[in-house]
Amino acid sequence: MLAHPAHAIALGFGSGLSPLAPGTAGTLWAWLAWLALSPWLTPAQQGAFIAASVLVGWWACTVTARNLATDDPSAIVWDEVVAFWLVLWLVLPAGFWAQLAAFVLFRLFDAVKRGPVGWADRVFHGRGWRGGWGILFDDLVAAFCTLLVIALWRAS
Repeated sequence: MLAHPAHAIALGFGSGLSPLAPGTAGTLWAWLAWLALSPWLTPAQQGAFIAASVLVGWWACTVTARNLATDDPSAIVWDEVVAFWLVLWLVLPAGFWAQLAAFVLFRLFDAVKRGPVGWADRVFHGRGWRGGWGILFDDLVAAFCTLLVIALWRAS
């Protein structure tokens, strides 16, 4: 993880090295990190931070996947991190139970990979910059699906 700065980022600062459910561990790390970070930023700054994190993550995921010689290693969890930050940015200020529901929905969409998330997982699959974007893209679509379900639930 410490061999290259991209590895530390892509591996979620170690959360992706969890032997059990690294994607879930990365999403939990994202949740805690966002709760610690968000009070210090305005909503506009939070959005800019997420956008910058997507761009940095694209680079980090590309480099790390190349160095691990795998298209989408399970230890790379930055995709979960930035996607769940997007969910939290748009859901907060919500209570604990609403945040937990968002967490469960996001993990479900990400793990099952049905419908649009499955399509997104296949469309940019591969190596290089295209593959690095693909690592992020399916999780961003999972975040969108999570937010859509939450919006439909709130509208009903």
